[in-house]
Amino acid sequence: MAPYSLHSALLLTGALSNVFGVFVIANDNVFSFSVQDFLKQGESKSARCDELKSLITKGCSKAKIENPRGSISIDKDKPVTNRKKDVAEKLKPDQITQIQPQKLSLNLRSGEAQTFKLKFKRAEDYPIDLYYLMDLSFSMKDDLENVKNLGTDLMREMQEITSDFRIGFGSFVEKTVMPYISTTPARLLNPCTSNENCTSPFSYKNVLRLTENGQKFNSLVSKQQISGNLDSPEGGFDAIMQVAVCGDAIGWRNVTRLLVFSTDAGFHFAGDGKLGGIVLPNDGKCHLENNMYTMSHYYDYPSIAHLVQKLSDNNIQTIFAVTEEFQPVYKELKNLIPKSAVGTLSSNSSNVIKLIIDSYNSLSSEVILENNKVPDGVSIKYKSICKNGVVGTGENGRKCSNISIGDEVSFDITIESQKCPSKGKSETIRIKPLGFNEDVEIVLNFICECECSKGGEPLSKICHNGNGTFECGACRCNDGRIGRLCECSTDEVRTDDLDGNCRKDNGTDICSNNGDCVCGTCECKKRENPEERYSGKFCECDNFNCDRSNNKLCGGHGRCECRVCICDANYTGSACDCSLDTSTCLAANKQICNGRGTCECGVCKCTNPKFQGPTCEICPTCPGVCAEHKECVQCRAFETGEKKDTCQRDCTYFNLIRVKDRDKLPQPADQSYPLSHCKERDANDCWFYYTYAVRNDTMREVYVVETLECPAGPDIIPIVAGVVAGIVLIGLALLLIWKLLMIIHDRREFAKFEKEKMNAKWDTGENPIYKSAVTTVVNPKYEGK
Repeated sequence: MAPYSLHSALLLTGALSNVFGVFVIANDNVFSFSVQDFLKQGESKSARCDELKSLITKGCSKAKIENPRGSISIDKDKPVTNRKKDVAEKLKPDQITQIQPQKLSLNLRSGEAQTFKLKFKRAEDYPIDLYYLMDLSFSMKDDLENVKNLGTDLMREMQEITSDFRIGFGSFVEKTVMPYISTTPARLLNPCTSNENCTSPFSYKNVLRLTENGQKFNSLVSKQQISGNLDSPEGGFDAIMQVAVCGDAIGWRNVTRLLVFSTDAGFHFAGDGKLGGIVLPNDGKCHLENNMYTMSHYYDYPSIAHLVQKLSDNNIQTIFAVTEEFQPVYKELKNLIPKSAVGTLSSNSSNVIKLIIDSYNSLSSEVILENNKVPDGVSIKYKSICKNGVVGTGENGRKCSNISIGDEVSFDITIESQKCPSKGKSETIRIKPLGFNEDVEIVLNFICECECSKGGEPLSKICHNGNGTFECGACRCNDGRIGRLCECSTDEVRTDDLDGNCRKDNGTDICSNNGDCVCGTCECKKRENPEERYSGKFCECDNFNCDRSNNKLCGGHGRCECRVCICDANYTGSACDCSLDTSTCLAANKQICNGRGTCECGVCKCTNPKFQGPTCEICPTCPGVCAEHKECVQCRAFETGEKKDTCQRDCTYFNLIRVKDRDKLPQPADQSYPLSHCKERDANDCWFYYTYAVRNDTMREVYVVETLECPAGPDIIPIVAGVVAGIVLIGLALLLIWKLLMIIHDRREFAKFEKEKMNAKWDTGENPIYKSAVTTVVNPKYEGK
């Protein structure tokens, strides 16, 4: 009988597995048990599972409520090791701890996350195993010469990092089939051309298992010979796979494992074996005989994903030492293989030691957590607290960088289950830092049933004379029986007589179309929203079709029962939208609506229409406080104004206090009651200042400045002097203007005269009207003798 589990975020902790009543814990609610008559008419057995507050409201006591919670227990908590390299006592690798705790047990309830802290500390003088895997194709001839002394030189350099260092050596060329190598008898003996003496081609050879003897490394590597092949890519992936899975042959310990892969060429990968007629996928198993890989002709090259899995499973960190030409290719490969590094190898491998040390420092300064496959419905979240308090979340929450020896970092790991596994059995997951041999074992126990289900009463008389098991306050029916008390057989579920009991007022609708008739009793349907429920004998009631206010059911101030709002205290109305609280109607003077209205549903209703505002404090057509009391203040303080004769009769409703100047008037900030500052003017254009306040709702006080502020009279002498001076100045100005105009006029006339004079044309001959005063008479007879 498969349990039916409800996973709504708001509804159930335990749900009924159909009518047979198997309880399953789900999400963050609780289960009411043992109370047999707890359910109302029409409610299904699943209504026993609800939020704590809702169950208590329905009348279930806390003693009868089961609310199991998740928990964490630490089973193994060995502290991280504080190890010093210069200490005489040396620890075995299995005695060094870098991660804490080592084992935990989690009790998980669906929807309830559990968080624990994991610490990692990089130990000083941690042992290292380094395996040098070298390409021995013909192009690596000069590189082999430089590697022959690598053992002792690298041993000496690594002493600065660890006192426990081992080194091994392996070589590879290519698969021993066409077209990767030449299979002619002569080429199988010596694949090199001209007079070069080369060894026969091979796929992978484990030359030296890991050892502490650097001289032995030098000796064996010195005896190695170059080989050859036909194509440019090499069979390095076959070699890496064998190094990873042949732990006994290589001699790996549970320490830091480094694999240095040295080549000057690319690589073959899965699928390339078809060129040589090899179609079987690589099986990822060890096939070394006499330290030689014997199945290269039978299995294809491994895929990159296959290599990643095996390297990770065996905690091997890879360093690719490749020439400059192939750097881009191997950098892309590095992005696919976690905890790997790429270094640039010189053309003759002369820089290999520096490359190894730099790559090791880079790899060991970063810790990345990974976990194996988690059960369905379980999620893991990581949060890192790294060096200098740097916090990472999401994918960055899995790792910390720039970790030095002795640094301690921590991770907050949150595990949450969204559902119970099918069989409810425990599951185990492991979390480990990549490249390290240590891990954390986490046992997950799932809370899927209530404790009350373990103490059920089989064949209980309560369940219709033994037709079910009475557990958790309800019947879990035997096969073939249904009903709340298992009173019906599955063969008689749908009969007209039984259905008639589910029709209200002999109507046509069964269970008001809101439920199913089970054994003559309505079991109401569930809605998508787990907080919305049908109830009643005929499922005629619900808790979601009541009046709303502000788009909230019952205004958010009540609960809906059978489509009627049951309001909380201090609320009334069909939608519980009318508040009986009058605090919102209190004015600043502590009066309700300023005494000018009534408080209805928390809002002031002003009795006089000329008043308005939240507390009836605004009157646009009313005079202000200052204008209202001006005449009374004027008559009492200065015995002037319109109410001078009726002052004693009309203006004794306030206490008058005189002060010498305006600075003595009370200030609003110093008073706990409303205060108005006023400035008014009398008939003589004099200003007077006062304040008006109502203390304790009844006592009215007026503070007034005892002296009027009147405008001063005019000063005659300056006025007369100013007028005379103005007249004189105006006269002088007029004279100057007249003189200026005359000068301008004369100059224009003179210029006109000069112009006419220049334009005049005079005759230079004799004047025709001129008569000389001398008359000359000539003697006609005179002959000049």
